Amino acid sequence: GFWGDRFTLARDVTMPEMWRTMQIVGNGACYRNLQIAAGSAQGEFKGNTWSDGDVCKWLEGASLIYEVTRDPALDSLMDEVIDTIGKAQQPDGYLSTQITLTKKERWQIPRDHEMYNMGHLMTAACIHHRATGKSSLLDIARKSADYLYPLFQPRPQRLAHFGAPSNIMGIVELYRATREPRYLELAQTFVDMRGSAPGGTDHFQTRVPLRKETQAVGHAVHATYLYATAADLVAETGEKELRDALDRMWTDVTQRKMYITGAVGPLSPGLSPRRDIVVEAFGAPFEIPNQAGYNETCANIGNALWNYRMLTLTGEARYADVMEKVLYNSMLSGLGLSGKEFFYTNIHRRFDTAERFSHNNNLARWTNTTEPGAARSYCCPPNILRVLAGLHAYAYGVSKDAVWVHLYGSNALSSPQLKLAQKTKYPWDGVVTITATADSPGEVELRLRIPEWSEKTQLRVNGAVAAAPRAGVYHPIRRVWKKGDTVELVLDLEPRLQEANPLAEHLRGQVAVTRGPIVYCLESPDL
Repeated sequence: GFWGDRFTLARDVTMPEMWRTMQIVGNGACYRNLQIAAGSAQGEFKGNTWSDGDVCKWLEGASLIYEVTRDPALDSLMDEVIDTIGKAQQPDGYLSTQITLTKKERWQIPRDHEMYNMGHLMTAACIHHRATGKSSLLDIARKSADYLYPLFQPRPQRLAHFGAPSNIMGIVELYRATREPRYLELAQTFVDMRGSAPGGTDHFQTRVPLRKETQAVGHAVHATYLYATAADLVAETGEKELRDALDRMWTDVTQRKMYITGAVGPLSPGLSPRRDIVVEAFGAPFEIPNQAGYNETCANIGNALWNYRMLTLTGEARYADVMEKVLYNSMLSGLGLSGKEFFYTNIHRRFDTAERFSHNNNLARWTNTTEPGAARSYCCPPNILRVLAGLHAYAYGVSKDAVWVHLYGSNALSSPQLKLAQKTKYPWDGVVTITATADSPGEVELRLRIPEWSEKTQLRVNGAVAAAPRAGVYHPIRRVWKKGDTVELVLDLEPRLQEANPLAEHLRGQVAVTRGPIVYCLESPDL
């Protein structure tokens, strides 16, 4: 179905195209940097300071694809990359080639992305370990985490403003993979350090401690990743103060600062409500312009990652609704139909062809190099890859006595409670047929997410009409399941015209056309 086609595209086109592009010396993410640091190539550092982390994101996507395909050639390629990363790593565990291949010193400039690189290494290592059972990359990641622990655990004020939230996400994943308590402690420390010292800025969410923050501010990738990792910590610790902060941030983002596509971060550049200079960032409440809206693909993906974590914490359908909105719209809009072209930004209005090459557009981003196919910044493509490659993990949830259907699409699920076969042409058709089988006796609850837009949902169980489910909740069906039991869900795909809050000045006098989870765009012949 819909997502199966995108997985196939990611496997057959996007992943190999990215691997080819990362060999280009002029590309923002450049694999050669790691090869030079490993001693297997000659040259000097090229690309962005976050180059290493983007190579690791590609490796995470490749691991997720391997988890499904078990392709031995891909396994061998990943082993080659991991060997290079291991040789590029410094003896003490440090890994950031933009420092080790230049005359820079460590931990001097917070924007040098040292944490970003090691954070995505950790996340990729955990996914690779899960997919392959190998510990080769996991051992490298643990070495980096063991280097960071004594450096940051004392909470030195000089380093208070260092770190990208992706490193906290990676450390929590490393804790979950190894159950090493120091890693969870370190993740907690990184959250605690934000806003703990003078000189912070809204841009990186370091002006105000997260537990005291009242509004979403600053760089939208950093912000959504920070909220996602805070949700990870709440899942592990149950801390109420941090959870309360997340609830405030979620209300502020979804009610005042999010586009109908789930996109976030319109300003580049701009000013935060506290008058800090920000880029790729949230603005003031209801500051959501169409033509100038930046909406970096990575920020939109961060919004989905955050909402998925809130969903797993609460079981509330509103978080799945936002996640789905992003996946079909502001995440997928970052990938061309061929699987080879990418949008860095996702603006919501263009007027003519000339503007497409000049204003916040991927073409300016992706072709502004000396070699065709290279890109100045390459963070979004591997981010899209890892989402598409691992999207099956977002489709269902399992709790003690229930199976939760978060996303609809043709697939098969095998869980301890139920085996399900789902058939549907969703999102183009609203009919979803689920055939269930239980291996053991006893009642199990099947919880179906009813999207907030499905106002007239129909439900049949083994052909018998059931009570109409309410929109915006999970509808429970509790029974002793027998082989061949069938549930037919008919979601209401009646097209809708939707208005924005009138406080959003850029959007007054306009409507958006939506059908199910899809937000449609209006094109004229000149575009």
